[in-house]
Amino acid sequence: MKPISRKIASLTLAALMMITTACGGAASSTASSQAASQTGIFTPGTYSATTMGMHEMTVTVTVDANAITDIQLEHTETEGIGAPVAENMPKEIMELQGLGVDVVASATLTSEAILEGVTDCLKQAGATDEVIAEWQAKKPEVEAEEDAEYTADVVVIGAGGAGMSAAITAAQAGKNVIVLEKTGSMGGNTILSGGAMNAVDDGSEVAKAHDDSVALHIQQTYEGGDEQGNLELVTILCEQAWDGVEWMKELGMGFTGEVFTVTGGLWPRAQRPSDPEGTGFFKAFQSYLDENTTVTMLYNTTANELLVDENGAVCGVKATGKTGNTVTVNATNGVVLATGGFARNVELREKANEETQLWPTLDESIPSTNASGITGDGIIMAEAVGANLIQMGNIQLLPLGDPETGSLSGNIEHAVESRIFVNEQGERFVNEGGRRDEMTLALFEQSNTTMFIVMDSDTYPTGEELNNFGETMNSLVEAGRAYKADTLEELAEQMGVPAETLTATIEEYNRHCVGGDLEGQEDEFGRTLFSDVEGENDGINDAPFYAAKRVPTVHHTMGGVEINANAEVLNANGEVIPGLFAAGEVTGGIHGTNRLGGNALTDIIVFGRIAGASAAEYTR
Repeated sequence: MKPISRKIASLTLAALMMITTACGGAASSTASSQAASQTGIFTPGTYSATTMGMHEMTVTVTVDANAITDIQLEHTETEGIGAPVAENMPKEIMELQGLGVDVVASATLTSEAILEGVTDCLKQAGATDEVIAEWQAKKPEVEAEEDAEYTADVVVIGAGGAGMSAAITAAQAGKNVIVLEKTGSMGGNTILSGGAMNAVDDGSEVAKAHDDSVALHIQQTYEGGDEQGNLELVTILCEQAWDGVEWMKELGMGFTGEVFTVTGGLWPRAQRPSDPEGTGFFKAFQSYLDENTTVTMLYNTTANELLVDENGAVCGVKATGKTGNTVTVNATNGVVLATGGFARNVELREKANEETQLWPTLDESIPSTNASGITGDGIIMAEAVGANLIQMGNIQLLPLGDPETGSLSGNIEHAVESRIFVNEQGERFVNEGGRRDEMTLALFEQSNTTMFIVMDSDTYPTGEELNNFGETMNSLVEAGRAYKADTLEELAEQMGVPAETLTATIEEYNRHCVGGDLEGQEDEFGRTLFSDVEGENDGINDAPFYAAKRVPTVHHTMGGVEINANAEVLNANGEVIPGLFAAGEVTGGIHGTNRLGGNALTDIIVFGRIAGASAAEYTR
């Protein structure tokens, strides 16, 4: 991997210390080192630390007696998410000569990993706690901006998938659009996702090959949410899903043409993007922005309040700019809320969990897959103008969180059919093809709420194939985030589970796979998904074998603002709040108690487009 920051080729004091002369060089070096430690805050030299962002990275810092002279990173952070931060943040730290640079909300893990790595290196260089505290307190000087006021036809709050879908749809309808985004870039949760988007091209050869249909998608979505979802909205979601895929293709997004079963998706209908994670959506959105001038992005602008006119219609937004200045944005047509859910708001999710008492706890000990900015802002603003909040207690956890960060990166599964879950005793404990809530509740009952994903080399024949997050199996093994072994006994030893139990567990599982004496029959946990339609995944029997540790993580909040078929926000009486529209995870009542895996991205595209079109058509 190439270092991304410039290398300053200079002879440091540390190098000078190594130069000896004919007259007592060693003693001179020692004296110089002591003098440096007495007169400076660092011992000059080059130091390295390994930290974990979305992926493992190595931070290398060179210092002289009082300053950082170079920072280099070796990383595999995702293009469009962590990679830009990995390039820019070291430069910001160097320029500031401090650690108080802003964390990028859409790439929190990358930002925090860089800061952690640099801090570690400075401590290795002899920095005291007082010095570290001083460096952390240093902040970039920012010139205060003046208050500002703007007017557009349509105002969108939030630049995630739903917000950008709404903004571009409104622009395509001929409207001028302003998008407010609290962070410094578009992306939200969508860009961090695995990219799976459920959609059925009804009657196509692909759908026929998988015995799939829009009707089945509707049925599984509605029943999968325990029939608590609004059936009209569920029907719209599924019926317009393929149009959403086609629209994204028109914007330039690539799909592989392959469908797969994402965890909790219940059926092989998830469309796989060509780009890793959710980056493909935003490449397409940015391409539209580059070619069109009718969408204006206001980054680092936090919406605080919805403005309401004398007739009770929402007519704009009051926000706070980066330097604390007031930003007012007026809408001549409609305002679209697309701020996401509240998975990162611990207080709000604990309060909501009291409603259903579904989860043993949702306190700060349970991590989240979400971006740090997903704190329920839009829900709070909408409630303040009378919006009805529904099903707030319907909160989804996944059993697939990284043990350190809670993120989905490092997840070795490629599709449901090719892997199993085992606990710390080496035993299966749940239907791995079932609902997300059932899988995660079962995981809470296991020791240390910890499990391992186990699979063989069918999906990764060379180890260089990519998972759904753009990571190779070889890189995950090298980083210690996955285990690899030529025998199940060796794999069990690395996992720390009983080898006899793991071997017996897999032998029993394989009986239901291709070639087994119970081929295709439902197993004791109710699992029926054992092989893909091509029959390539024939159980866990082809070395090398792989495993990776996973824990519960808060993933999606299904409750939120109530909307109708036009994405209009409703009040407690079921009446439309004029001028206000909403889409994506800020809304509630679509997915019911349990969201099918792969339906979130379908939701943001389908209802984002509807909200954008409705806001464009609305007249005060």
